[in-house]
Amino acid sequence: MRKVFSMEAEGNLQLLLQNPDLSADLKHIAEKVLNNERITFDEGVILYEQGDLGYLGVLANYIREKRHGHKTYFNRNFHIEPTNLCVYDCKFCSYSRLLKQKSEGWEYTMDEMFNMVTKYDGEPVTEVHIVGGVLPQYDVPFYQELFSRIRAHRPELHIKALTPVEYHYIFKKAKIDYATGMRLMQEAGLQSIPGGGAEIFHPEVRDLISKDKCTGDQWLAIHEEWHKLGGRSNATMLYGHIEKFWHRVDHMERLRQLQDKTGGFQTFIPLKFRNQDNQMSHVPESTVVEDLRNYAVARIYLDNFDHIKAYWAMISRTTAQLSLNFGVDDIDGTLDDTTKIYSMAGAEEQHPGMSTKQLVELIKNVGRQPIERDTLYNVVTDFTNFEFPETEPKPQYYKLPVIN
Repeated sequence: MRKVFSMEAEGNLQLLLQNPDLSADLKHIAEKVLNNERITFDEGVILYEQGDLGYLGVLANYIREKRHGHKTYFNRNFHIEPTNLCVYDCKFCSYSRLLKQKSEGWEYTMDEMFNMVTKYDGEPVTEVHIVGGVLPQYDVPFYQELFSRIRAHRPELHIKALTPVEYHYIFKKAKIDYATGMRLMQEAGLQSIPGGGAEIFHPEVRDLISKDKCTGDQWLAIHEEWHKLGGRSNATMLYGHIEKFWHRVDHMERLRQLQDKTGGFQTFIPLKFRNQDNQMSHVPESTVVEDLRNYAVARIYLDNFDHIKAYWAMISRTTAQLSLNFGVDDIDGTLDDTTKIYSMAGAEEQHPGMSTKQLVELIKNVGRQPIERDTLYNVVTDFTNFEFPETEPKPQYYKLPVIN
């Protein structure tokens, strides 16, 4: 099946190249994609400025199917958000509350977080994802103890935790460098780190939307130190607000360069800016067409990233299905309503939840192959020919990893 559909994708690309109306620039880029050649920074900008949805979809789907065929990944995890209070004031954030808004927030204790882990004992989850706001009490010793307790209790449970925003803060507070800090986290039980806090790297934008937290260079430096230890991580980009197309390409170029150097990134996740209940509510959101174009350009530009992920709960089920034809091969997983970062910002799914059967059907209905994975993309279950029982109880153990 995979070979047949890859041939179809290549045929579509060959037809595209025969289009007499295709500009010389776009034809040259398409030829480079066909020949597995890297596109340049300027060509990345051209894709955003000139590439229509159909053109970008043909290129991105060709790359997607060449790498993964029809395979579309999801995982089973649960999420712990230590706090929604934060010392930082990001203009786009609808989730966190500054300390002066403490009455609207929560701060979980060590025991409360550990009890969240034990609640899933016996459930077939493969990962715990920990990320939240930044507060002084959540420091290096705190997370060392938390990770160690989780590892001791359930050694097979993969710990993916904390963004560079959190690590930068706690390492600075502890007066240790990034290399020492990441080594301490790994020794305590950390196994991978999520991609959050990247936003837009270029200071021209970053200084306007999240000036007081770690810089783009610091974000990249923490991931680099983690990769040096053999760790894997993900990367994100917050798009569709005040940035220009070249800012997006600059962001992806920096990721591509670090990936060339370390090979430690697994997945790139474009995150759609949502404008509800934050300080950027006056900024209009991107359209579905622009969302799909952005996924496609990401797939084309990031030639050294294995996976492109879309969160169905953030962009809607229908758009997630469409994205599978625009370079996306991972739509995360089923979830319940415990994660609020997206719903508080105005995502389509205000009370999200899908059973495994529903998610598998969503993937199959657009001709793709549903694969349950673990954190490192090892296949747990291939659901292609799986027969579900007549009635499937709604699971309580799926949750969306926020900015995964």
